[in-house]
Amino acid sequence: MSSRANQLARAEKEEIARAVRALLARPLVARRSDPAAFDLVRKRRGPLVQWFDYFCGWRLVVEPRQGYARLVKVAARADATRPARRPRGAPFDRRRYTLLCLCAAELLAVPVTTIGDLMRRVTQAAAVEPGVPAFDPARGDERAAFADALKLLEHYGALTPATDSPPGGEDAPVLYHVDTTLLIRLLATPTPPSRSLTPSCPAPSWPAASCPVPTWPDLAALLTEPRHGGDDPTPTQATLRARHTLLRRLLDEPVVYRDELTPEQSAYAASSAGRRTIRRAAEEAGLVLEERAEGFLLVDPDGTATDTRFPDDGSPAKVAALLLLDPLLTAGPLTTARLEEEAAGLLGRFPRWARSYRSDDGAARLAADALEVLALFGLARRTGDRVAALPAAARYRVADLVEDA
Repeated sequence: MSSRANQLARAEKEEIARAVRALLARPLVARRSDPAAFDLVRKRRGPLVQWFDYFCGWRLVVEPRQGYARLVKVAARADATRPARRPRGAPFDRRRYTLLCLCAAELLAVPVTTIGDLMRRVTQAAAVEPGVPAFDPARGDERAAFADALKLLEHYGALTPATDSPPGGEDAPVLYHVDTTLLIRLLATPTPPSRSLTPSCPAPSWPAASCPVPTWPDLAALLTEPRHGGDDPTPTQATLRARHTLLRRLLDEPVVYRDELTPEQSAYAASSAGRRTIRRAAEEAGLVLEERAEGFLLVDPDGTATDTRFPDDGSPAKVAALLLLDPLLTAGPLTTARLEEEAAGLLGRFPRWARSYRSDDGAARLAADALEVLALFGLARRTGDRVAALPAAARYRVADLVEDA
């Protein structure tokens, strides 16, 4: 192979690795928000589709004309560590998720809408939907939850304000365009919910008032992947499921411990074929694989494959988490009460720091938020009232300083 061909092959390999990491950090890459990343994914669409399908069983959809790429990431288990968030960072609550689903369902029927019209449609839908509390737009908390749902849809690009001036002048309602295709692709489940419903009436009459309410699917039904073979897989299907589920965890979670793996995943990770596949996936994604007796860790040297980092001084909780690791490593396991005392000590040592935690229950809240950070990054685990550091936390141990003789 010529030098020119080697350079082209190396450039293609590097671009694929960068695109993989970009999609891992943001499964929805849009031209309007990140044109460089979108152009890279569009350029290497073919190899990327094959990479994610082979290693993870994830589907990558690239829409050049619509200007977005959607990586449909699914997991083998429900994960609450990546909730939808409000503009100021607080996670969505149940009410906001409910209104988000109602808004998305109503937007599928209209290519253009206004806020007032959508609010009326959501009010009507909530009034007739079984098990859904009525929506009252006259209440401030309800309007705030509705606005958060709309802002999230705007953030994803499924709902965009019209650029042209609406007829009727400046006081006319603002029109919003709906991207129904993107709206549908926001839902990432291997089995569409419509295929899991079990209505008792024929399709033409369901869901009429006289028809019994359908049985809605649970998470297990939505997460079922037919090609993995269900409860009775063939050897080939079992191997495929082990590869997909293990690589998903390695790419999605900060650290994967061996004692958390299923027997199927453990056997695959211990096999020579499994080890080769894990190393190959890491290399082709531009990641560094750290394998220890306790588990696995994939490191991104560029720090682009993650949506959150640690250590990070971006929030008091992350700073406190790093500082609380030292007593957990040297004197742990510790009780939650002891962690609260440590947090209170931090607030006392740094009086101008963490002002949002300056209240009677500030130390308890700071300890709880710091523990949530540690659990999110696989650095600590809470069992009952006790918190123990996990093996990966040792990389943050404070080194002993030795003075030169």
